[in-house]
Amino acid sequence: MEITNAQKDVRETFMGGFAGQLVSAVLWCVSAVACTWHSLRLGEWILILGGFLIFPLTQLVLRSMGRAYALPKGHPMNALGIQVAFTLPLTLPLVIGIGALHPAWFYPALMIVLGAHYLPFIFMYGMWQFGVLSATLIASGVAIAMYLPTPVSLGAWLTAVLLVAFAFVGRRVAFSDISAARNPPASATSV
Repeated sequence: MEITNAQKDVRETFMGGFAGQLVSAVLWCVSAVACTWHSLRLGEWILILGGFLIFPLTQLVLRSMGRAYALPKGHPMNALGIQVAFTLPLTLPLVIGIGALHPAWFYPALMIVLGAHYLPFIFMYGMWQFGVLSATLIASGVAIAMYLPTPVSLGAWLTAVLLVAFAFVGRRVAFSDISAARNPPASATSV
């Protein structure tokens, strides 16, 4: 299988990341609400524990939409997907440690880690748009930590908004692929 075909399979199966981005956005939003109106600690726990449910919830959303929820067994991108899935949980001790030393940096640190987590998606999905999301999350995380540490929940709110926006960007890219496959352009030689 060619890489471009494998990437197209990922885009079409996961709708350009649409369902996963929406699930993540809801989680970040719930965390932001908890942080804003209850406590940072509750917001942290919601995001840390809820993060482990993102992939199963994404599969549930895809199933509820009547779509495939996983790549076929033996697909060449499955191994990369598993590796990418473990990068975020494995960096959580660093984020938790930073948050323990400097609580206002919890969300910015997680934004930076999340941005780095999205870098392999550029290759996996074959979508440069994930590079924009990655760079935006990383730059925003750094800027918030350095210049706007309050309100503490700002990073969570911004991340939720970015994830919703990029969910629809990814969906548009995936659907344009599907549309192009269904309606190939007429060749110049056909009459």
